[in-house]
Amino acid sequence: MHIGILTGGGDCPGLNAAIRVVVRHAIDTYGYRVTGILNGWAGLIENLYRPLDVDTVSGLLTKGGTILGTSRTNPFKLKGAPQKIVDNFKKEKFDALIAIGGEDTLGVATRLYNEYNLPLVGIPKTIDNDLAGTDYTFGFYTAVSIATEAIDRLHSTAESHHRIMLVEVMGRHAGWIATYAGLASGADLILIPEEPFDIEEVCAILRKRHKRGRDFSIVVVAEGAVPKDTKQMVLKDYKVDDFGHVCLGGIGSILAEEIEKRMDIQTRYVILGHIQRGGTPVPFDRILASRFGFGAVKLIAEGEFGKMVALQGNKIVPVELKEATTRLKTVSKEIYELAKVFFG
Repeated sequence: MHIGILTGGGDCPGLNAAIRVVVRHAIDTYGYRVTGILNGWAGLIENLYRPLDVDTVSGLLTKGGTILGTSRTNPFKLKGAPQKIVDNFKKEKFDALIAIGGEDTLGVATRLYNEYNLPLVGIPKTIDNDLAGTDYTFGFYTAVSIATEAIDRLHSTAESHHRIMLVEVMGRHAGWIATYAGLASGADLILIPEEPFDIEEVCAILRKRHKRGRDFSIVVVAEGAVPKDTKQMVLKDYKVDDFGHVCLGGIGSILAEEIEKRMDIQTRYVILGHIQRGGTPVPFDRILASRFGFGAVKLIAEGEFGKMVALQGNKIVPVELKEATTRLKTVSKEIYELAKVFFG
């Protein structure tokens, strides 16, 4: 059995941990051969490969990023690319393919399986934790940990200077990072895409807090948060990637300016950006990535294609790829209601 493995989309902590266990389990348990496909789907279009063995993956557990490289290439936006992937798959004599990625990468995998009958298995990863079908994706808890530490550090500056500090974190359509990091760090207000905000209500909450004698505040805002009156996301760049995504960023600066103008209180903002993606994965993500990789190899051994490994409760279970890619998993009302207890 010859397995190909690729990582697509944005990098996130835990990718190398997943690659590591796929290689070790496939080789040591089943005697399979494993080849890394470089730079996501682009590698299968352009024939970019790297043989993987036990020595290759030694020491990867704690390493951030991905040794295979990644890209946001969408084969279905390139003329003839899907068929080229199928042809190259056969040319390299692959028997199965493991695609590690988020909504976009696994969306491509779903179409390749459904439309070209390519034997695929998916592993879910995204720091946004917005993939349906699984309770958590690896990379999420590391991003939350990084954001929480940053917010903790900003508390002392906000308190010392009697400021309002806005922290903008990632989260295009789902506010999981903002909600969890905000809860963990004791933020005074959390704004997420699922709950459009009113700037006057934001200021009212902060004024209420300041009237209680708390002369500083911490506001956490997801990059995709939108005001009620326009529901327009703030764009950093109007260019779109191969999956039609624009580059978000800047809601923090706009909110800071508005709050300072309306409340006459010094307000500063911090955009964490790609810091949330990098570095060493936390233990939870190392273990979850390893469990996913182990489960993906098992699915291949059992001939269970067109599926993705998922965490449901404390078990790793297979779910149909289409279940993960047909809808986004957004922050539940229950968890946001908990966060609102501490607003103001």
